[in-house]
Amino acid sequence: MRILVINCGSSSLKVGIFEIDGPQATETFKATYDRFEQGRCSYKIVYGGKSDAGDAPYADISTALMALPAIFAEHEIGAFNAVGHRIVHGGERFRISTILDAKMIDTIESLTPLAPLHNPANLLAVRIATEVWPGLPQVAVFDTAFHATNPPRATTYAVPKAWREAGLRRFGFHGTSHKYVAFRAAEEIGEPLRDLRIVSVHLGNGASVCAINRGESIDTSMGMTPIEGLVMGTRSGDVDPGLFGFLARQFGLAIGQIEHALYNESGLKGLTGSSDMRTVEDRAASGEADSQLAIEIFAYRTRKYIGAYAAAMGGLDAVVFTGGIGENSASMRRRICDGLEFMGLRLDHDRNQSVDLGGHAAPQIQAYGSRVRVIVTETAEQLMIARETAVALAGKAPAMDTIPVAVSARHVHLSRGAVDALFGAGYQLTQSAPLRQPGQWAAAERLTLEGPKGQIDRVAILGPERKRTQIEISRTDGFALGIDPPVRDSGKLEGTPIVRLIGPVGNLDTDGLIIAARHIHTNPHDAARLGLTDGMIVDVHIGDEERGLVFGKTMIRVGPDSLTEMHIDTDEANAADIRFQAEGSLVPGLRAVAVATDEP
Repeated sequence: MRILVINCGSSSLKVGIFEIDGPQATETFKATYDRFEQGRCSYKIVYGGKSDAGDAPYADISTALMALPAIFAEHEIGAFNAVGHRIVHGGERFRISTILDAKMIDTIESLTPLAPLHNPANLLAVRIATEVWPGLPQVAVFDTAFHATNPPRATTYAVPKAWREAGLRRFGFHGTSHKYVAFRAAEEIGEPLRDLRIVSVHLGNGASVCAINRGESIDTSMGMTPIEGLVMGTRSGDVDPGLFGFLARQFGLAIGQIEHALYNESGLKGLTGSSDMRTVEDRAASGEADSQLAIEIFAYRTRKYIGAYAAAMGGLDAVVFTGGIGENSASMRRRICDGLEFMGLRLDHDRNQSVDLGGHAAPQIQAYGSRVRVIVTETAEQLMIARETAVALAGKAPAMDTIPVAVSARHVHLSRGAVDALFGAGYQLTQSAPLRQPGQWAAAERLTLEGPKGQIDRVAILGPERKRTQIEISRTDGFALGIDPPVRDSGKLEGTPIVRLIGPVGNLDTDGLIIAARHIHTNPHDAARLGLTDGMIVDVHIGDEERGLVFGKTMIRVGPDSLTEMHIDTDEANAADIRFQAEGSLVPGLRAVAVATDEP
């Protein structure tokens, strides 16, 4: 399958052609167009192992788009199966990649106030591509989709309810970039993404930071629009909303004028007159005070977000730099990382200065002995867009066998030491009833959980004993206890909160308190039949077509004797209107993301 990818930004155009063959993706053509000035632009084309760069007579992005058919013909590139487009803002309506029709295009256009610099440019590319390649499917891949896992505490503004009900909330952007970066970093580190806490730092004309906690975006610096967060080329980043009133009173500016300035005349441009970090760094080196201050503000704001997101995740395993500035400015990476030694992050000067990103490399540039890895990699938004486009083209796959869904109420797995502390030395738990998973059982004994706010009595104990005590509760239980447990896969207990267990003989204060990440137990036979592998992440639809819910990011656990069954907690069951058990079906789509791709 051959996919044409068009990534049309506010000031640049990126084009890629990908050959998709199952899990493999090969980029066969790559072109970039930027610096549109005085009727011309800069371009670079990579094709057939050769590279060509220079100036082209394209006054704007529209002209460059219209020239693509001739460029492809010149390089003897054949027909495509579809065109994939980056669309910045999908709002609440679009959370997955979508084949576009006229109605959907109108809906995306209605979101323009949320991304006034980007959605119009994205839709321009859609309309020109539809005209140039009539009849080809046009697929939208949304920047906001990766951040759909952000919890309400990260997406909710503390504003009047009527505003929130009208759609005022945080969304986040650069999703395809942050998604790729997360997978590429895990591949480089050699550990499962589900075990890592990563801060992805995308620095370019648009800039954002994303906290990726064990494979899921949990917070990101951009908000309802792409203006919130870091200082950018022409965008201000974080400002006090009170400036609207101040500027209206002080200068008589209308809301539209202020908004336009925050998007187009602020950021590096507002501080220095130039939106290009390369120019700003050159001016700073020559002694220009405004440029020096702009660099300090840019680095300071980024460093603050890294620290904040490390705190939000309860630790940090890696910081990954990407985007034009993140990839190319060694001095900016150094400025951002300096001062983070208290977190165990130390940069190596020589490795930072000699970054080589050829062949989709992701070099580590931390100092030897640094606890936190620092990685630099080129982003691969086009690759992710191509893959998502291929998934959308696949449409609805044939219905798969249903998977039983069971509700897992709060319970405790005890270690030998915990049993001794709570019930007395040498005590043996009483097997009361077998569970559906072979070899597991519920004990007759019960425990009490105690937190700073309250207690939960008669909590079930499941056997057999484990090497480490693990307590699994729901989010609502956490509020009852006054503790905020993280969502974790079973056994991933590092940095988890402490809770008091109260038994008939003694009490025990122990860590290991989690909200269990939803998962599917299965055996090798069923896994092969369903096309699943251990550690795979899938989406599962539960309920009827009209009112059912899709539970994303569900982990597959393959065991030799496991019974195929999905486990969700009581909060998830309540959301899906499930009492004790139900059935679910796998949602067609990407089940594993391969990030390797060949150089064109």
